[in-house]
Amino acid sequence: MMNAKVRELLNSQINKEFYSAYLYLDFSNYFKAKGLDGFANWYMVQAQEERDHAMLFYQYLQNENQVVTLEAIDKPDKVFECHMDVLKAGLAHEEYVTSLINDIYAAAYDVKDFRTMQFLDWFVKEQGEEETNANDMITKMELFGSDPKSLYMLNQELAARVYTAPSLVL
Repeated sequence: MMNAKVRELLNSQINKEFYSAYLYLDFSNYFKAKGLDGFANWYMVQAQEERDHAMLFYQYLQNENQVVTLEAIDKPDKVFECHMDVLKAGLAHEEYVTSLINDIYAAAYDVKDFRTMQFLDWFVKEQGEEETNANDMITKMELFGSDPKSLYMLNQELAARVYTAPSLVL
């Protein structure tokens, strides 16, 4: 039987992951409106990843015979003054999600829920990659963002990103 606190945190994470997808769709909208289709594509792929993360939590709870309760997803409410604001908001959000995953892991550890800890191992690694990607985007924007030709090339690079579904087996 799954611990009630662990179940609650896992269930809540579904909502947080769907919110992340909404947030990245909002980032994509921002860049599309600015004519940076590559950046828009990059964040569209991020949104797809976050949606799939939510579904992994959903499926895990169902596989564990737990009831899933879906809550309302908050509307993204940030207003951005510049491209860098979006990128920094992305990093801050990934750091927040990392803290959520760590909280679930700690709760599972406290009650010796090794199955949930094993499930979360993939997310711990994934969050490290997400934070690295967000930091890299900021670094690239700092290096190239003020030069139109370099920004164009960076935009082209980001346009090439394609979605690949997570390879986590439940």
